[in-house]
Amino acid sequence: MVEFFRVSKWSPPRILVTGFALIILLGGFLLTLPFASRDGSYTPFIDAVFTATSATCVTGLVTVDTGSHWSIAGQILIVALIQVGGLGFMTMATLFAIVLRKRISLKERLILQEAMNQSSMEGIVRLIRKVIFYSLAIELAGATLFAIRWSFDMPVGKAIYFGVWHGISMFNNAGFDLFGQFGTPFVSLTGYVNDPIVNFTAMMLIILGGIGFIVMSDVIEYRERKRLSLHSKVVLSMTGALLAIGAIVIFIFEFTNQKTLGALSWDGKIWAALFQSVAPRTAGPNTVDLVGLRQATQFFIVLLMFIGASPGSTGGGIKTTTFTTLIVAVIAMIRGKEDIVLFNMRLARERVLKALTITVLSLALVIAVTMVLSTTEDQAFLKILFETTSAFGTVGLSLGVTPELTLIGKILISLTMFAGRLGPLTLAYAVGPRAEKELYRYPEGKITIG
Repeated sequence: MVEFFRVSKWSPPRILVTGFALIILLGGFLLTLPFASRDGSYTPFIDAVFTATSATCVTGLVTVDTGSHWSIAGQILIVALIQVGGLGFMTMATLFAIVLRKRISLKERLILQEAMNQSSMEGIVRLIRKVIFYSLAIELAGATLFAIRWSFDMPVGKAIYFGVWHGISMFNNAGFDLFGQFGTPFVSLTGYVNDPIVNFTAMMLIILGGIGFIVMSDVIEYRERKRLSLHSKVVLSMTGALLAIGAIVIFIFEFTNQKTLGALSWDGKIWAALFQSVAPRTAGPNTVDLVGLRQATQFFIVLLMFIGASPGSTGGGIKTTTFTTLIVAVIAMIRGKEDIVLFNMRLARERVLKALTITVLSLALVIAVTMVLSTTEDQAFLKILFETTSAFGTVGLSLGVTPELTLIGKILISLTMFAGRLGPLTLAYAVGPRAEKELYRYPEGKITIG
């Protein structure tokens, strides 16, 4: 695969799109085989491909329960797809190249730059080394905490397996879980709504996976540099604000709802509100029944899922930096300011245009898919909007619509997950014609706005 990238004349976005598509098709084919299912039967191709898409795009939406339908071999294949999808197949290819002491070509560095959403190739291989090290270290720490906690509920061997599996799933913001094998399918982490260890470990893995590897590197090296980049400041501040606001809003809306927070103790209410605020960062697990949430809360979670995680992370959505840029641009326009300033730094005009483009394309995708699904699926509109936004944001939270999707619905949601993982702008670059430099500029015109 690395050799293909070296000789390919395709653009980096096109290679990324093709690479992810090939991995999904291969994973889907393997999941159809009898060894992957618990009862040894063939899994329908559409369900296998849907699962492979959800795993590779680190989403978590499933048409069949992961814990009860798939065998150990199938579960290992799914978690392998999650790892490859979370870190990116180019990161994994670079890992093999580093191990084999092969040189990383200029073409491969360009693809890595696109995959990591970087503005330049400078230090890209060094960043990939950090990505691999940080990921494995955090996943190991999370797996250890999970295994210790779950060793009180199940045999030690199974607790270790569950710890490793869910450590990878949570850090990569995938949202897959294996607890459906204990009797109730699609149960997620609802059995641990009051458990501080499971809640804290899962939330830390989700947050660390969602802020992005660039920010992690900045924070870890803060002692040496004594400063944070503008990107890290924006990501950390907006992530903190969204988590705090999300927890407060969910706590207030659901405080008296006996189907969710109302029946819990004060500790349980706080843990549940925090967890349901963290999960829309594109993670997917839940500790309360989402169907029981009030409609206002469900719609609020839709907004959180649309914003999503941060650039260079394992998550999706329009990203926290895009949302911050739009908010600051609106404030600057209202105040009559010419420059858009963040932390005493001026943003370039093309950054604002890129943020606007990503948001408009993302809105168009979510609206179009929601409209079509409203025709093909016999479900309430809010449920369809929730499921579509969850797929686009590669979140994995569900109101129970996914297992009941029609064939058209499964195909549309799969394509939405794919678009959400790669980003609508990357897809546009991949399928569009090669950009050419304009040789002239048109005269400036004026239209009335507002």
